[in-house]
Amino acid sequence: MASNYHQVPVALAVAAVLFATIAMGAEYIVGDDEGWTINFDYQAWAKDKVFHVGDKLVFKYTAPDHNVFKVNGTAFKDCIAPPSNERLSSGNDEIVLATPGNRWYICGVSGHCDAGQKLAITVWDPQTPPSSAVRGISFSGYQVFFAAIAFLVIITV
Repeated sequence: MASNYHQVPVALAVAAVLFATIAMGAEYIVGDDEGWTINFDYQAWAKDKVFHVGDKLVFKYTAPDHNVFKVNGTAFKDCIAPPSNERLSSGNDEIVLATPGNRWYICGVSGHCDAGQKLAITVWDPQTPPSSAVRGISFSGYQVFFAAIAFLVIITV
């Protein structure tokens, strides 16, 4: 019977890890395997996704062939890049979606935005998701790793 007492803290630790894994925002690689490039339909890519506050967009591309600018709706529509000091250009740019609302991103390399290298999304508050949307489950590698560790702890105790 004494062995059951040590299972309670382990179960609580496992529950905490699993809760943190599920509660963390999703990570979206913009364009999936294609990454951030020209001649790709980013609106089709985003169409079935529901973005929430806390989620992360990752723009993967070959620098300096591309870049990322966060713009307003008018600059998005007209493909107008802001000043270069607002450019993200690492080739692995991560943007955490911190507030709800519309977000627009373009590539500022000449002609790329006009060739479709632009993304418009709506970010939802986790407490008020769109009525017709179902949130997909997306886990990053370290979240899966911690879940696997938790599972191993449970089965070995």
